[in-house]
Amino acid sequence: MDRALIGAMDAKNIPAIEVVETGAGAQEFAGAVEDGLARAPKMIPAKYFYDAEGARLFAAICELPEYYLTRVELTILKARANEAAALAGPGCHLIEFGSGASIKVGLLLDALADPRSYVAIDISREFLLAGAEAAAKAYPALRVVAVHGDYAGAEALALPDLGAGRRLGFFPGSTIGNLTPGESVGFLKRARALLQDGDMIVGVDTKKDRTILDAAYDDAQGVTAAFNLNLLKRANAELGADFDLAAFRHVAFYNEARGWIEMHLESRKAQQVRVSGRTVPFRAGETILTEISCKYAVAEFQEIARAAGFRPLAAWTDDAARFSVHYLRGAGRS
Repeated sequence: MDRALIGAMDAKNIPAIEVVETGAGAQEFAGAVEDGLARAPKMIPAKYFYDAEGARLFAAICELPEYYLTRVELTILKARANEAAALAGPGCHLIEFGSGASIKVGLLLDALADPRSYVAIDISREFLLAGAEAAAKAYPALRVVAVHGDYAGAEALALPDLGAGRRLGFFPGSTIGNLTPGESVGFLKRARALLQDGDMIVGVDTKKDRTILDAAYDDAQGVTAAFNLNLLKRANAELGADFDLAAFRHVAFYNEARGWIEMHLESRKAQQVRVSGRTVPFRAGETILTEISCKYAVAEFQEIARAAGFRPLAAWTDDAARFSVHYLRGAGRS
């Protein structure tokens, strides 16, 4: 685990942030694409959406009228941050999984009593560093650590020594929905170990009318389509692939039987694509699954949390129950 320090102060007076590198990078992306395209059906994990352009497009998605998730979660966090902080207690190390631009974490940092550090974890290095630097600027007295790595990988991440104090996990944005229910249990078990049986706050999207869900992942302006297709653009740039983006189209729909949104890239014709020196055939209409986004009733997600060893303490929703934020107690506290 390589560690580096971004300079003590830069021209913008941003305090130092500690950066931990875990080896996530182009080689891992190449392996995931090669393996995923060799499967039947084809797939590429959603975590690889977030190169610099993907991060920019996702930020634009969060501003779309159809994409309610970010706005509603922020509303819940603004209303409930003090309650969450009271449950957490003073002197916590706040650890955010999939931090991205670290937009929502400020609501918790403002509410927490005497937080000891903020640890941001993300697979997108540029997105991660931008968010960590923003947090360091907003909270100059706080230790800020940026961990570049795969928080949802099979292996548990290692963190630098954070010193005394309980660890509080934060996993907003309904990102846990990108994992199947079984994968979510596995992730939460690994998170519990990383948190040393500390508590965790998780944002979870709820089940609702499919017209609302379909629109959120297939907006009228085509921003989500561009975000999805950017995955092929990234493969072209980083892996020497020759995807013709015009030969694929974005497809997204709610699979009610499974309780999740599916996003696909559908081949418009029979074609062959070169990826990492290999030829990958596509039939007309064949798809690459690029994302699932599970939707859970409050009780359904609480069962997943219990299976992972957490005890649900609170579940907060907006007035229309469009989204839920869960406070989970770790085994280390009564």
